[in-house]
Amino acid sequence: MSSKIIATELRAHAPFAAFGAVTGIVIMAVVVRARLPQGVSSALFWSFHPVHVLLSALVTAGMYRLHSRGTLLRTFIIGYVGSVGIATLSDSIIPFVGEWLLGMPNRGIHLGFIEKWWLVNPLALAGIAVACVRPTTRLPHAGHVLLSTWASLFHVVMALGTEVDALTVVLVAVFLFLAVWVPCCTSDIVFPLLWAEEKGGGGDENGHPPEEGAS
Repeated sequence: MSSKIIATELRAHAPFAAFGAVTGIVIMAVVVRARLPQGVSSALFWSFHPVHVLLSALVTAGMYRLHSRGTLLRTFIIGYVGSVGIATLSDSIIPFVGEWLLGMPNRGIHLGFIEKWWLVNPLALAGIAVACVRPTTRLPHAGHVLLSTWASLFHVVMALGTEVDALTVVLVAVFLFLAVWVPCCTSDIVFPLLWAEEKGGGGDENGHPPEEGAS
């Protein structure tokens, strides 16, 4: 897959990632001021993370199907790794690294595909199946970025203590941005396109297939 198509897709989806990061920072400020109980944060994380995986699977598999002649099996493998693997990195691993570096008192790593395998894995497979029937990217990516932001946020909030200073808020915002921008754009755009096999013809001047314009 050409670097031109990857660059075009990154530019097209950049506003979603920027907007998601801004909403996360605002919500974090409200949560810190309101002193949200840890139990509520946990419930919100376990709500946002599985739905994030679902939308990530829709976008990752959809991007691959739109730009590739690959088989259904290949679509399922790429869709699963790109959604569950990178969503775990985004929602759990990067936030945990931030919690550990900041010495948060209740830090911990929560792996949804293991802890709640019966919920996360079927949602990933459902997203891939839908993408095989009707691949689309732009609208699911917007929702995916927002959900990733909020899942990452509440993973961090679960680790917070009762006292949070201004420096911690700023550093959490940095980790939140990194947790959303890099993994989400990687899973939705770069990862599936790296494995895609060129389709012949039918696209527009940017290399988009006709179907994508309707998404």
